[in-house]
Amino acid sequence: MNKRVKVGLVQNACTSDKAANLQKAIEGIKAAAAKGAQIVCLQELFASLYFCDVEDYANFDLAESIPGPSTDALSAVAKELGVVIIASLFEKRAQGLYHNTTAVLDADGSYLGKYRKMHIPDDPAFYEKFYFTPGDLGYKVFQTKFAKIGVLICWDQWYPEASRITALMGAEVLFYPTAIGWATDQDEETNQDQYNAWQTIQRSHAVANGVPVVSVNRVGFEQDGAMKFWGGSFATNAQGKLLYLASHDNEEIEVVDLDLSESDFFRKHWPFLRDRRIDSYQPITKRFIDEE
Repeated sequence: MNKRVKVGLVQNACTSDKAANLQKAIEGIKAAAAKGAQIVCLQELFASLYFCDVEDYANFDLAESIPGPSTDALSAVAKELGVVIIASLFEKRAQGLYHNTTAVLDADGSYLGKYRKMHIPDDPAFYEKFYFTPGDLGYKVFQTKFAKIGVLICWDQWYPEASRITALMGAEVLFYPTAIGWATDQDEETNQDQYNAWQTIQRSHAVANGVPVVSVNRVGFEQDGAMKFWGGSFATNAQGKLLYLASHDNEEIEVVDLDLSESDFFRKHWPFLRDRRIDSYQPITKRFIDEE
């Protein structure tokens, strides 16, 4: 029997006005729901500019509790529209303790829980280790009204181990809220190589695990024009086939119809899960396999 779910991707540009960004996201959710979306995914840290380009203690003021004001507002929207919302927020867990966290709200407005980003980057213009404590909840799946979903966040998208574990926990779709872009002083060939690598690794998670992947990125110029967030949000089926690809320049709201029953078909015909040699994988827990 076919099992289908319609997922909404909201690719926005952000400003320094947190309230305006939240309202814009809500309007995007409503637009996606009007197109038939059942699960709507927002981009990483959608309520603000991407503040991790600098190490500034004032930016900690952007954080909030989860559940908290943003999840309260989004919960009301989820209940009103009957949609699941995946919302990436800057979490203040305790005094001096912060996470990059995604909350999941079910279609009746109930708060299902949170996932805290496990892999934290520290690159030029992406100084996330200054702000975020690595996640301590492990990998998570959430049984929503429409599907069991796995949620990972941005830098997690480069790690096949994260997607594998989440898929093995029963995720029927992998969602990646993300914020990634190009330094505007780079050449076009480098830009394209970086984007292709980003898209390819995520599509490979779909292939390896036999589950659809949905990746939602921000768009627009930030950091006084030094960074162009490259958009390019996309959705694949369980074989990694692109079903939707957003532009690099425009805000977009799209709804994609996913056939979740395809996972069974592809896993039977390409039995990568069945053929795993789990007895041979212990060395992967080492930092590097050498003599030390």
